[in-house]
Amino acid sequence: MTETVVSSTSKAALAAPAPVHEPDGPGGRGGPAGPGGPEGRLRALDGLRLVAALMVAVYHYAGRDGEVSRAWGTSPRLQFPTLHTFAAYGCLGVQVFFVISGFVICMSGWGRPLRSFAASRVSRLMPAYWAAVLLVTAVFALPPVVFEAVSPSDALVNLTLLQQPLGVDRVLGVCWTLWAEIRFYALFALCVVLPGASRRRVVVFCAGWTTAAAVAQATHEPLLDLVLMPAYAPFFVGGVGLYLVHRDRRDAYAWGIVAAGFLIGQHYAVRELSNVSDPNAFAHRTSLGVILVVALGFAAVGAIALGRPDRANRRWLTVAGTLTYPFYLVHEHLGWVVIRFLHRGLRVPSAATFALTLVSMLLLALLLNRFVEKPLSPRLRRALSRV
Repeated sequence: MTETVVSSTSKAALAAPAPVHEPDGPGGRGGPAGPGGPEGRLRALDGLRLVAALMVAVYHYAGRDGEVSRAWGTSPRLQFPTLHTFAAYGCLGVQVFFVISGFVICMSGWGRPLRSFAASRVSRLMPAYWAAVLLVTAVFALPPVVFEAVSPSDALVNLTLLQQPLGVDRVLGVCWTLWAEIRFYALFALCVVLPGASRRRVVVFCAGWTTAAAVAQATHEPLLDLVLMPAYAPFFVGGVGLYLVHRDRRDAYAWGIVAAGFLIGQHYAVRELSNVSDPNAFAHRTSLGVILVVALGFAAVGAIALGRPDRANRRWLTVAGTLTYPFYLVHEHLGWVVIRFLHRGLRVPSAATFALTLVSMLLLALLLNRFVEKPLSPRLRRALSRV
């Protein structure tokens, strides 16, 4: 990841994995997940997902330059003289997302046939994604909105979620993370779900992917880099390892997988996101700061895997989890529109505009979840499961 990877203008932005309480998903430890089961109600993980999404939103509103400066009228560095320094680390919320995704996808795919796994993933990702693409395209086409929209042809291609490999302009700046997630799903499905998930197979998958990703990095072969994602693989692998720890905290192999994921992951994060030596950087991220954020992400998921935050296992966190994905999809581009309207149109102070923009995007996410995800996702999953 480079400085521009988390921006809306990069060529390569979490997907948020589904809430961990999928009603149709199998439970761990060889049993089904009941309404109050340990696999079905890891609500703290839902809360952590929202925290990661808010980190990314804070980064997009106050931690970087670019299009958001047009919304504010000046650089966010001038709008938020202190906050911008810390907000610059918010881009690491993506790495936290990938760790969570490794945990959730391993749990979701355990004991599930390939068709059911694929139906679950597609029905989770696509309804809110289609709605977000159409909504952002429509809003950016309005005459009062000054931000450049993609062409109608490119907008239609975006509905396939294959815009990046096809070299098409993206409607959503954050959709690069969806492309990374899809590749992870495909690798996990082929190597683990298709032959049948087991501890040994998951361990071999993690070891094999880690080694192959290192080879891909060494050979600089574009195809291997595309498939194996050396910069992101350690975070997905670390999350998978944490799920094995969740199943058996005495599993030495699982702890080794987690350690390798963190050690290699922080290397890529530091290499591509620390920028102290760049005098033109919007805000300087130190190596130590990047390592600390990555470590806190691994530690937070690890604490949940070990069952530490039992007191945080509250039902409202499930609601937080359901808001995360639609919020993540719409917050950046539509956030620009809200910021411009409030700050430059209505002269609302910067701090109030910042808070109101976050709240408005959460309310929009609530509407998308209520009127798009809830009615459409189950229907799509059932239709795909019958094929």
